[in-house]
Amino acid sequence: MDKKSLPSPELLRKLLTYDADTGKLYWRERPVDMFPHQRAANSWNARFAGKEAFTADSDKGYRKGKIYGTTQLAHRVIWAMEMDGHPSDQIDHKNGNRSDNRLANLRDVTNAENGRNQKRHNTSTSGATGVYWNKARRKWRAHIKISGRQHHLGLFNKFAEAVAARHSAETEHGFHENHGRAA
Repeated sequence: MDKKSLPSPELLRKLLTYDADTGKLYWRERPVDMFPHQRAANSWNARFAGKEAFTADSDKGYRKGKIYGTTQLAHRVIWAMEMDGHPSDQIDHKNGNRSDNRLANLRDVTNAENGRNQKRHNTSTSGATGVYWNKARRKWRAHIKISGRQHHLGLFNKFAEAVAARHSAETEHGFHENHGRAA
């Protein structure tokens, strides 16, 4: 989503309130000067004011809603409202729950940083990210991808040793502590 398509933080705060405990947005009552006539203001306020906003889910599981006919993502709106500016790149949900929009769960990150906080892929046969059984060598292989390149971390007799090598590499390369969590 383009930063320019997101309304200003000031306008967002005029239109919405944010509940920091739940991470939910609610529509504010709008003054008549935001509408062509009083009847339109009364109708909109009766229908929406005080009610939860951004209740639809995008195809990727993010909360979304419309502001003046333009679809916006709730986590980007919340970031702009609470941080008084648009995110510089992406917003990461630290715990991996895309509908958990509490500010404590959000962080402004680059694409690379966001990729270092992914759930464990459902194709993992070992149950540990970056660790698999090398049938030919009859050992556990650990690997990690950094900047698009695969790095071999070693072959290990014990699964726990391979997992430890992977965790050590994740720490060394700044992966988020939740990276590799269960899907």
